[in-house]
Amino acid sequence: MGKAEYLIVLTACVLVTLPLEFAGARVYRQPKRLARAVFPVAMVFLVWDALAIAAGVWDYAPEFVTGVNAPFAIPLEEILFFIVIPVCGVLTYEMVQLTLAAIRQRGGQVGRR
Repeated sequence: MGKAEYLIVLTACVLVTLPLEFAGARVYRQPKRLARAVFPVAMVFLVWDALAIAAGVWDYAPEFVTGVNAPFAIPLEEILFFIVIPVCGVLTYEMVQLTLAAIRQRGGQVGRR
């Protein structure tokens, strides 16, 4: 997979959770709410990454990233990570909440008729 490996994994995460949107999660249909959930946390971790990279605490294996860097030497893939993974998490959370609400509405019986 090489240089695209990180991007391929992120793409797979999006593709695996995308059906949840169509199943009723409605996360992408509320972009302002999603941004309020993801942006603050992403910023904290991006600053943390920038500080760790600048201090030499860690870096990224060049054989697994494209080489496209944002300011402070943060790889594009890392920025996408802090967006994609939380979005996938929110999608999953919303779908679990919908499922639990449906179960409660049916009287808490799962798999019985």
